[in-house]
Amino acid sequence: MTGPIDMAWIDTALAAARPQAMGALLRYFRDLDTAEEAFQEASLRALTAWPRNGPPRDPAAWLIFVGRNAALDGVRRQARQQPLPAEDVITADDGEGDAEAALAERLDDAGYRDDILRLLFICCAPDLPATQQIAVALRIVSGLSVADIARAFLVGESAMEQRITRAKARIARSGVPFETPGAPERARRLGTVAAMLYLLFNEGYSAGGDTAERRAPLAHEAIRLARLLLRLFPAKPEIMGLLALMLLQQSRAAARFDGQGNAILLDDQDRRRWSAPMIAEGLALIDKAMRHGQPTPYLVQAAIAALHARAPSAAETDWSQIDLLYATLEHILPSPVVTLNRSVATAKLRGPAAALAMIEPLGDRLGGYFHFFGAKGAYLSQLGRTAEARVAFDRAIALAHTPAEAAHIRQHLDRLMDEAAPVQK
Repeated sequence: MTGPIDMAWIDTALAAARPQAMGALLRYFRDLDTAEEAFQEASLRALTAWPRNGPPRDPAAWLIFVGRNAALDGVRRQARQQPLPAEDVITADDGEGDAEAALAERLDDAGYRDDILRLLFICCAPDLPATQQIAVALRIVSGLSVADIARAFLVGESAMEQRITRAKARIARSGVPFETPGAPERARRLGTVAAMLYLLFNEGYSAGGDTAERRAPLAHEAIRLARLLLRLFPAKPEIMGLLALMLLQQSRAAARFDGQGNAILLDDQDRRRWSAPMIAEGLALIDKAMRHGQPTPYLVQAAIAALHARAPSAAETDWSQIDLLYATLEHILPSPVVTLNRSVATAKLRGPAAALAMIEPLGDRLGGYFHFFGAKGAYLSQLGRTAEARVAFDRAIALAHTPAEAAHIRQHLDRLMDEAAPVQK
């Protein structure tokens, strides 16, 4: 790239390089706040240096070394580290020497991989609540402002600031190691990171109504980070399955809610509004992952989503195959939620009575779960047990997490009331 740099390109480059640079700076300084301040200082210098000197060949390498140099100048002047070259040396490209390329060579792909994985894993400290894990990851890894994160979670900015500050303090006390993880530890970290990314995705994907615009970007950010994780670990079928699952679910985003923000059930969605490119990419990832012969949980869930994506219409959905895949998922990941989801296939294949019998034993474990009472109400309604269905729907509304969920259940209640109303003569 020559000539003046488009400022939009700089913003994109800074966002793309942030996980790599933050991971390396965290490894060097072993402190989240210091690493974040170093990255911010490097970003400010990039806004001045890159338009003047041209773009660096490796933005992440540039930010790492400039950020580290700035932090050392500010807080560790007496440290015994070897002095780093000045910014002008790093950004210069006069053809006689290539200091930037030499610096970049010291940051190979393996180093980036471990740095980013370490950064993501630290944000996923096991003693942090899931919401704090997501909030810290959005702040540290993705660089979202506290105000943006607060809007996404529908809380005040000061409350979110306190939440992130407490999470950082807990991380600092946790003693998470900064060394390069070995193979067993890497596998465990990947699982933790994948779970965090899927939680992040669901925070955005499940949003509807007046929260959709504020929270939908979280789903896109989760997909971006999953792509990054897959580039770092391209042979992991579970990460392929995770990204495929996100893509296939997100492909339906435009058809999931009506103009008033009310949820549209899968069977009623306009499939012409589903994203064909996302579906194609998701299906390709599934095909690639299947060659490994490892039916991992995310991959099985992606395969279920793929059957819906491949069906030309709701009536042509292969519910028998979906039921078999849910049986596989129950075997490798036993969970009452998996059984609840399988009951949908059971209802399609063997009727609502069989589905209701399947979920009744789950009442104790899913007594606080919105979808349990939504499904139970639907099966009771189909069986003509209207009074019981109303009780289940009322409980579902009380447990709804979003206005869209509550509005969807109210539609069922309105329909039951209409059916029960006396006919006017």
